[in-house]
Amino acid sequence: MSPTPSAEAAVAATAASRDTAVAARGLTKRYGRHVAVAGLDLDVRRGEVFGLLGPNGAGKTTTVKMLLGLVRPSAGTATLDGRPVSDPRSRRRVGYLPEHFRFPEWATGRRLLDHHGRLSGLDAATRRERIPQVLARVGLGDRGDTRLRAYSKGMQQRIGLAQALLGDPAIVLLDEPTSALDPIGRRDVRDLIRGLRADDVTVVLNSHLLSEVEMVCDRVAIVDRGRVVTSGALADVVGRATAVRLRVDRVDVPLRALLARSGTIADVRDREVLVELADPEATPDLAAAVVGAGYRLEALVPVTPTLEDVFVRLVTPGDG
Repeated sequence: MSPTPSAEAAVAATAASRDTAVAARGLTKRYGRHVAVAGLDLDVRRGEVFGLLGPNGAGKTTTVKMLLGLVRPSAGTATLDGRPVSDPRSRRRVGYLPEHFRFPEWATGRRLLDHHGRLSGLDAATRRERIPQVLARVGLGDRGDTRLRAYSKGMQQRIGLAQALLGDPAIVLLDEPTSALDPIGRRDVRDLIRGLRADDVTVVLNSHLLSEVEMVCDRVAIVDRGRVVTSGALADVVGRATAVRLRVDRVDVPLRALLARSGTIADVRDREVLVELADPEATPDLAAAVVGAGYRLEALVPVTPTLEDVFVRLVTPGDG
């Protein structure tokens, strides 16, 4: 059953009251017996960079398509910029870069953007002003008159980003924006995303490159089998240090026994020992015990889990 207007209005009111750019409640999409998205809840604040993460088949792209009105939800509600996604006006200031796109090879970059600008309702004067700006912003300032058939994969990705930014959007949805880029190109996209955040633009980033997400996102949601399994500020999702790496003057049986009282010895390499702590708050006591037992403690480094560690722990094996 499709969402009712009253339900959508309620979500829109809630989103507006909490200064939320993107909101979803119970968002669901079924294809026959297959459930692509299963009651997904989402909140993206205005002006933040939000990472939408999950394995292949988790429902991320289907979620984005429902937000954009490209796919009709089977149930649930969603809003963009405070308007129900069923209202075409919700997409007036939204930019979108899909993971897979094809542009006419005969067109130049400038002509492609002019065409998209007209489709977006931009007048001629605005198009003349905006097109050079977005070409420069994505690093194609001198390639606007080159036909797309001569563009490399990375350049095609950049022109896709340019069309997503053309309408001066308040919300930008990026689906794997660095997939075809080399390391320099990925750095350029990270800088671009940071620039959008500085301009108070909301960015929703769908990416498999977790290291990229860690570098730019304020908050993340991990999606598995169509549901959000965890979400929040990156630091909260990753959590605090749960292990320490010690370097000492020697590793012997008494030291191993001493360390084992504080946790599990996960790795020993020469004079370095990795200890998974039963209580991370006990780190100062562990250091004092090592020194008190006559060992020279040369270094003690807290080891914080990575986003990849959390992702692997939460996502069901076999997806994707």
